[in-house]
Amino acid sequence: QVQLVESGGGLVQPGGSLRVSCAASGFTLDYYVIGWFRQAPGKEREGVSCISSNNSSTYYADSVKGRFTISRDNAKKTVYLQMNSLKPEDTAVYYCAARRFTTVQSMCNLRLKPNYWGQGTQVTVSS
Repeated sequence: QVQLVESGGGLVQPGGSLRVSCAASGFTLDYYVIGWFRQAPGKEREGVSCISSNNSSTYYADSVKGRFTISRDNAKKTVYLQMNSLKPEDTAVYYCAARRFTTVQSMCNLRLKPNYWGQGTQVTVSS
């Protein structure tokens, strides 16, 4: 059974840090571009950061550049998003997604529909 399972969300104060994880099962993660997306209430889902299958390239939305870092460990079948200097506007449900045969830019811009989506994890930045 193919699954992407996010974890690590929670409540954090502004300026704090959080790391969310995306664990894959049921398919070979090595072949897939992985993206982190988020959706705040009343807003469209947006691409936050994406990473190529072989770790050679990454993409970040302007709103998170310099604060978020995406990484992957194919041996552990897990992709991470380290989020530092968090702001209230980072509050959203964070989803990971996987797709083959795409670029990190196309993935994050959702030009093609991902093959798989996770169920999401809530991140709330509030004092």
